[in-house]
Amino acid sequence: MKNLNGIHHISAITADATKSVLFYTGLMGLRLVKKTVNQDNPAVYHLFYADEDGSPGADLTFFEYPGLVRGRAGAGMIHRIAFRVGSEEALDFWTRRLAGAGLESTIDGNKLRFADPEGLGFELIAEPTHDQPLVAQHPEIPDKFALQGFAGVRAFERVRGASHQFLSETLGFQGTGPDSYDARGESRGSFYVYDAAPDARGLGGAGTVHHLAWASTMEDHEAWRDRVIEGGGDPTPVIDRFYFRSIYFREPSGVLFEIATIGPGFATDEPKEHLGEKLSLPPAFEYLRAQVEANLTPLPNPRETSPIR
Repeated sequence: MKNLNGIHHISAITADATKSVLFYTGLMGLRLVKKTVNQDNPAVYHLFYADEDGSPGADLTFFEYPGLVRGRAGAGMIHRIAFRVGSEEALDFWTRRLAGAGLESTIDGNKLRFADPEGLGFELIAEPTHDQPLVAQHPEIPDKFALQGFAGVRAFERVRGASHQFLSETLGFQGTGPDSYDARGESRGSFYVYDAAPDARGLGGAGTVHHLAWASTMEDHEAWRDRVIEGGGDPTPVIDRFYFRSIYFREPSGVLFEIATIGPGFATDEPKEHLGEKLSLPPAFEYLRAQVEANLTPLPNPRETSPIR
């Protein structure tokens, strides 16, 4: 069975889909690669931002719950998402770009830290990697400065070391320090790091991460479910999300994990050059289209207003 190929996608929560699209495709330069609905609650949007190809490893997604209050990361939650950039020169570019949008940032060595307008924490990391850069095209962002896919995440844990055995023996993560791990497969890898949880209890809401998905081959997906059960986890059955297949479970420290397949992919139901332009519904949800479209706020098409160079 092959190792998990790093992060597949990260799903977070927003209270405003329109502002989300404008921020992540406008300021951050990602591509809206799929505009669909939450398959567990088709009354709300599920938006996917990624590189030009909608690749696993660059896919940041958001569920929209309009008007939801801002959340707060606590024990058992991810509190910071890290993207790779190509150089420390890129950090200077992003410092200026974020400041121009009224967002404060801090550089610490080869890392630039900031939060999105809803308080979701990010860091951009400039460090060498053999992983292929996963870049989206944007008229204001040179490729050499663009986000290049996920580097990893940082999570809060209440009991130090509570997840060590599960992560290392069940999921095959490699320890890189007392509280840090690397999940590396054939073509990509991602770090997973714990920090001590704050005293305040975490609250799910806008600006928080809902779950973290790791990438599996289609062939090994069922075997990963069996492995999680053997390791003491309680995974869901395999769920067909149409664009990929998924199982979900909580790791011992409480973070909601998903193992998602690499493929079939976002071009399954629309051509690659037009990803994210229209509302896409998996076949099982197509009968709801009229009802869903009537309830969802129309969103801008970023590539109509900002043509790609």
